[in-house]
Amino acid sequence: MSVGNRLRTLFRFFLMLTVLAAVALVSAITTIRLTIRGRQAAAPDLTGVPVEQAERKLGDLGLGLQVEDKLYSSYPANQIVSQVPASGTSMKVGQHLHVLVSLGPMRAAIPELVGSSLRAARIVAIQRGLTVGDVASVHSPGTMPDQIVAQDPPAESATAHTPAVDLLVSLGETPASYVCPNFVGIAVSRAREQLQEAGLQVGTVTPVEGAMRPPNTIVGQTPLAGSKISPDTVFNFQVAQ
Repeated sequence: MSVGNRLRTLFRFFLMLTVLAAVALVSAITTIRLTIRGRQAAAPDLTGVPVEQAERKLGDLGLGLQVEDKLYSSYPANQIVSQVPASGTSMKVGQHLHVLVSLGPMRAAIPELVGSSLRAARIVAIQRGLTVGDVASVHSPGTMPDQIVAQDPPAESATAHTPAVDLLVSLGETPASYVCPNFVGIAVSRAREQLQEAGLQVGTVTPVEGAMRPPNTIVGQTPLAGSKISPDTVFNFQVAQ
């Protein structure tokens, strides 16, 4: 066989391999797309469906159920009130559908908890079939520490959506605060006297070499002058040596 014939044969062979590879690639892509589409399911409408029944229904579709919260509603207890995503939405197999579940109509009146302690509020809530939800704290004039100053929902509320009552608890009176004086330039002994008279403390006194001040004169301080301080503030000074 001549060299030219051999080259033509090799070229045809190479062209055939290229065509076969292209066909195999297109076939693989098509198979992957069909596989992905085959692993999807439409979210069913679960509104009004009991949780156990919904779990079985989703399990048959390869989907899961996630209960996000429970709330009072006109639906009977344990039935699904709402869902995300909405019915008809395409979901991948293995994904979870998130739902809110009904506790049924509200049966317990919200008690008055303002003025009581947090511990007492927890006991009352349990006795009423309720729970204590979020608890925040704030300084409140005219109140004792641990005293409840506000609640949500309010007492005897008819619009409660969940069995949880959020509470605002007092930290007591707002601590006294003052503006920090400037001690730089005065003798450290004089600063000690002034602070002791005010009921404040001196912490660390650090000698500083080479300061352009007379010996034992304050050249630096913490907290800084003009900042806000409280009765338990401790002062630290840097003093010329």
